[in-house]
Amino acid sequence: MCTRVMWPDANGAVLVGRNMDFRFDLDTNLWKLPRGAKRDDGVAGKLTWTAKYGSVVATAMDIFTVDGMNEAGLSGHILWLAESNYGTLDDSRPALSQAIWLQYLLDNFATVAEAVEWMAQNNVQVAPMIDPASGEKPQLHLALDDATGDSAIIEYIDGELQIHHDRSYHVMTNSPPFDQQLKLVGQFDGLGGDKPLPGSTLAADRFARATYYVGRLSEPKTQLEAIAAMFSVMRNAAQPFRIPDPGKPDASQTIWQTVCDLTNKRFVYESTTRPNIVWVDLADLDFSEGSPVLKLDLMNKLSLEGGIAGNVSSQFADCGPLNFLTLTVMNELLAANQKQG
Repeated sequence: MCTRVMWPDANGAVLVGRNMDFRFDLDTNLWKLPRGAKRDDGVAGKLTWTAKYGSVVATAMDIFTVDGMNEAGLSGHILWLAESNYGTLDDSRPALSQAIWLQYLLDNFATVAEAVEWMAQNNVQVAPMIDPASGEKPQLHLALDDATGDSAIIEYIDGELQIHHDRSYHVMTNSPPFDQQLKLVGQFDGLGGDKPLPGSTLAADRFARATYYVGRLSEPKTQLEAIAAMFSVMRNAAQPFRIPDPGKPDASQTIWQTVCDLTNKRFVYESTTRPNIVWVDLADLDFSEGSPVLKLDLMNKLSLEGGIAGNVSSQFADCGPLNFLTLTVMNELLAANQKQG
């Protein structure tokens, strides 16, 4: 499930693309979140903060930030990793729920270096959650990138925080963990080995193709060319509509794609089920403290005929706050579902 690709030298701009792959629609909408918002960790409420940076984020079910970019040019992307193991929560360490993990980083940091330093110094935990609707336990890792071209992959393996921080880490997919992906990719022709470039939807094969093709993009003359080129790489790594493999949500279909221009602060979104391309220029949005939280209702407004397309920065509307799923709410929903069952 999912592919993230970074292009740090697109004629002076840093671009990053991601595919969201899953076996059902995640009811994704875009949200404009201003500076000054007060939030907590979604676990026990011990970690609280006031957002330093505004952001545009893509959500799952309007309760979980899965992708986004802040006004400083830091971008983050939540992907699936079956090997994720967050360990047992330790009350002496700061913890973030999976639903707000990425949002904390977008709220508080301008660069990858700042974010990973905080994660490492505080030995931050991530609290796993259960989808109240399906009963699934998301197993996730996180990619970060910024306008300087820096990159990091954050994973939890056997209960331990692992941070892979290097400007050369341009691609992330799913299983196996990132350090093993780096070893596997070197066996293919054009990437250090002699095996033919693979063509399946397996995560290791998507990792190889994305690495190969993003490394062979020609210099774009315009931002439009750069975004189109990035989408071409993402489509090559996309997964077609099909019956999901049993027990493998990471082998589902690509339901949407994004391309972020971290230099020029443009967030581009394309749905594969409602195939119009829309984009948001962060410079057109008001992120000042006290400005309203705004939502772009993609679920109802994005359609091939008569729907929104192009620059949609003015289409956001005040639909109330974005309420992140917390462990308390999750447990209440699970208990209610058990009573009904």
